[in-house]
Amino acid sequence: MRTTRFDTAPGRPLWLTTLADISLLLVGFFVFLQAAQAVDRQALTAGIRAGFDAEPIPMTLERAMVDGFAPGSAALPGGTANTIDFVREAAADHRIAVTLTGGTDSPGSDRDVDPATGSAAILATDRARAVAALLVREGAVTPAQIAFATPGTGGRGVHIDLGFAGDRQAVADRQAPVAVSTGADR
Repeated sequence: MRTTRFDTAPGRPLWLTTLADISLLLVGFFVFLQAAQAVDRQALTAGIRAGFDAEPIPMTLERAMVDGFAPGSAALPGGTANTIDFVREAAADHRIAVTLTGGTDSPGSDRDVDPATGSAAILATDRARAVAALLVREGAVTPAQIAFATPGTGGRGVHIDLGFAGDRQAVADRQAPVAVSTGADR
């Protein structure tokens, strides 16, 4: 007797195979849940991100903007001193990441594009690079703290996102120093 593709093996109903599969999946799921209780969550998260080649995304704390760029130009506008001071104060903590996103006028605007290439994305990136160079030159941030985001539209400016990208401070770093008693003060 020849069996077709959908015939079940003698003595094993199809529902029993399905039930066995579901049971094994449930057992595996509960084993995973039990094992995950003893795992360091930060290590697990870092492992998953590393498996997918993903960088941790800084949690945005503050935002600022450098606007007033001339159409088609990446030359810095005047009046950036307040922005530099703002970024310097916030980025004094080495755990703060500064993400720069350059912008141009809305799509379809032929005025706000890079004169050499005709590309709005290149102009937006040049604007972000100019602000990054200014921040580093003025000592507001270190080059390691700067990251660039995909250029956007919606204004001739550069959005500055200050985000927390570090680990929590160690308890010893947060506590005030404890006076050590020497034998001389008795």
